[in-house]
Amino acid sequence: MGLLTPVAIRIGAIEWMPKLLPQVVWLDKNLHRLTRGRVTVLDIAGLPNLNLTVRGRKSGVERTTPLLCVPDGDTILIAGSYFGGPKMPLWVGNLRAADGRATVEFGKELFAVTATELSDPERAEAWKVMLRTWPNYAKYEERTDRLIPVFRLRRT
Repeated sequence: MGLLTPVAIRIGAIEWMPKLLPQVVWLDKNLHRLTRGRVTVLDIAGLPNLNLTVRGRKSGVERTTPLLCVPDGDTILIAGSYFGGPKMPLWVGNLRAADGRATVEFGKELFAVTATELSDPERAEAWKVMLRTWPNYAKYEERTDRLIPVFRLRRT
């Protein structure tokens, strides 16, 4: 956690944030590109993050998405929260279609992973771990009617 993490948590809790997600993602991708991979919005906020690259299920083109993540032992947890918006993030469908095969850039490392979508009771335990890093996941869960998918990433 960083000095700006409490500010990020407050901003992330704002109810209308899902509407701004495309702009946040655009800003994050461009910041990452301009700094040659050294800085992301989540870095500034002092939060753990990664870039998930997975092949598009329709286009076959690899797509990279910056995501908040939660290291958990030798694995990494990610959630398809989309700030609690009503729609499922596109990367979730792509990851499911790719049988969980993806590439992750985490810190200075780039490695292949296999993602496993968690179901209860494992999902419930992972959710508790994730809430310690990003308490807004609870707000996102309240905002949406959909079950927010949680994935555990393991190096392959």
